[in-house]
Amino acid sequence: MNGFDTAGFAVIHGFSGRNVVADIAAMAFAWWMAYVLVLGFLAFVFFEKGARRRIYIFVEGALAVILSRGIIAAGIQFFYHRERPFAFYGISPLFGTTGWSFPSGHMTLFFALATVVWFADRKWGAWYFLFAAVMGAARIYAGLHWPSDILAGAVIGIVSAFVVRKLLAGVRKEIREDEMSSAASGATVI
Repeated sequence: MNGFDTAGFAVIHGFSGRNVVADIAAMAFAWWMAYVLVLGFLAFVFFEKGARRRIYIFVEGALAVILSRGIIAAGIQFFYHRERPFAFYGISPLFGTTGWSFPSGHMTLFFALATVVWFADRKWGAWYFLFAAVMGAARIYAGLHWPSDILAGAVIGIVSAFVVRKLLAGVRKEIREDEMSSAASGATVI
């Protein structure tokens, strides 16, 4: 283990077990926030204007998640087996989990979603990035990840969303042109 991971883990996880309220908050952010962010993404998509735009954002998010979590992170974890901090140190995490530590699958998924939301709406995207980062810190606090697991997952998620965005550029351009022509003619886009 490198110094960055051991020192970063010691600082963040060092607060664990000292305050029951902080531990409960960390568990909520480390585990339950995932459900809130997924439901939030679906609500964000549902309230977007125009059916084509809604479908586009949903597909962009789904493809970014599949690429980041389902292909890249799963591929790395298949070949690279890094122990989780609680197993490395022989300590009890705040809650149990299985699988390898690097990269954080949660971070690949939620930073990919945060980037897709940010593409559609900078304000909501900023909130998504904040909540994903807090989730990452909470997963270190809980004893589940090293800091580099979180950082690598975030980078993979963000890069995956940018790759998907680039691949769908033609579709996005077509949707934008349809929206502009409909707005010019006064028709509503469905």
